[in-house]
Amino acid sequence: MLRRLLISDFVLVDRLELDFRTGFGALTGETGAGKSILLDALSLLLGERADAGVVRTGCDKADLAAEFELATDSPVGPWLTSQDLEAGDDGLLVRRVVDSGGRSRAYINGMPATATQLRELGEFLADIHGQHAHQALLRPDAQRTLLDDHAGLGVLAKEVGRLWRELVAARKAREEAQQQQAGLAREQEMLSFQVQELEGLNFGAGEWEPLNQEHARLTHAASLLEGVGTALEAVSEGDQPLAAQTERLVVRLFELAEFDPALKDIAELLSEASIRMDEAGHALKRYQDRVDLDPERLAQLDQRIADVMQVTRKYRVQPEDLPGLLAESLARLDSLTAMGDPALLAERERVAEAAFRKSADQLSSKRAAAAKKLSVGVTEAMQELAMAGGRFEIALQAEEEGSAHGLEKIEFQVAANPSQPLRPLAKVASGGELSRIGLSIQVIASASQAVPTLIFDEVDVGIGGSVAEIVGRRLRELGSIRQVLCVTHLPQVAAQANWQWKVAKENRDGQTYSRLVDLDQDGRIEEIARMLGGVNITETTRSHAAELLGV
Repeated sequence: MLRRLLISDFVLVDRLELDFRTGFGALTGETGAGKSILLDALSLLLGERADAGVVRTGCDKADLAAEFELATDSPVGPWLTSQDLEAGDDGLLVRRVVDSGGRSRAYINGMPATATQLRELGEFLADIHGQHAHQALLRPDAQRTLLDDHAGLGVLAKEVGRLWRELVAARKAREEAQQQQAGLAREQEMLSFQVQELEGLNFGAGEWEPLNQEHARLTHAASLLEGVGTALEAVSEGDQPLAAQTERLVVRLFELAEFDPALKDIAELLSEASIRMDEAGHALKRYQDRVDLDPERLAQLDQRIADVMQVTRKYRVQPEDLPGLLAESLARLDSLTAMGDPALLAERERVAEAAFRKSADQLSSKRAAAAKKLSVGVTEAMQELAMAGGRFEIALQAEEEGSAHGLEKIEFQVAANPSQPLRPLAKVASGGELSRIGLSIQVIASASQAVPTLIFDEVDVGIGGSVAEIVGRRLRELGSIRQVLCVTHLPQVAAQANWQWKVAKENRDGQTYSRLVDLDQDGRIEEIARMLGGVNITETTRSHAAELLGV
């Protein structure tokens, strides 16, 4: 559950620290006082998109933080582990900082996080029902999502969608193959010849550079032998070889060093040179023995290079790219072979359809059970909300061919009174009826979800009187198993809350701020009296407010 919220320089709030409680809490205040600011702050902390407009005028940044208490079996712990984020000892701290330029930074337990991670985490922490939630229920996709979420079928629904896409791809491959048989045959023939030619060339990766090096060596073999022979004669095999001359100089300088030690260092340098000269002579000899004039091998290399260059020009690639071209051609040829085999493609389509049907049937079965249960619950709630005899039903309309959403369409149907037949919710519900039905659906669906904190933002618009009192009681009942916060204008709803906060505006130093007051019993009587009677609060309205509160 949400334990604490800290807000700094956010919209009209300079600084606010709130300690939340269990049960059902009401947030009230006059229109424009800033009740939505609290929900906007929570939405940002749960991953909503940030912009510069949330930073209080004249400030560099807005800083938001929320502390959550986690149950021992909360899925948050495993999720944190999967994201390489640290888990707290007894809770969770989420922070969001938005600067005046609109850039934001997010933190989970003090570690940097992304907005995407905040959104994923938020799904485990809180569920916010906005002012337009009832209108959203008119959309078929929203109806389907609500039913799947209520029944915990989100993972299975995603799997069905994935299998549907695989089926569509397999079906498209078969149909394209049937339509393009002639073109595929021509491409297959061309690729077969290309693969045959490349395999016949047998050009391996890394062959090109050694091939050119050997060719260059054989091409210049005569020059190499002539140059090596000249060097060998000068170093060790001539009449006056440098190695022998150097050795004699070394001996002479060591003799002279007996008379002047300064010559010893020079003699040692020449001695090292003599050793190197001797090694060079041996190396030149070995090289001379290895290099041969081999016209036959040179001719082979000339032909090999010519063959490679002919193929590269033909396919407009570099020599080094030939092995990759062969691999690509083989892969494409395998694909074309499969595409050119109607039986194989049909079998792949059959397997894909069987997998889709199996998962979709499971989804349909679980949807049907959840739809029946939710329909009964909403119908019962409608009787309490001044819609006696009304009925609500979730219809699963079969789609034989299926879709990414399964084997049926989901449609919410309603009959506002006993004399009316069931018709689509979007076509029969008036504004007031839609509010009552929508609130019933949200309260019942939320009660079955594992999210510990539920927030309702003026979802009771369009109802009043005894119906409002019943709605308040339903929210109080929901508060016995979840933490519930409701922004409301209805005194009958606020009076049912276990605790109540009031938001008001105040002017300080020429600036407007939102201020939040934690109301005690007397404060609640005054606030609910204001909600009942408006500007002029009388003892009668106070008495009525106290009666609503049961004090």
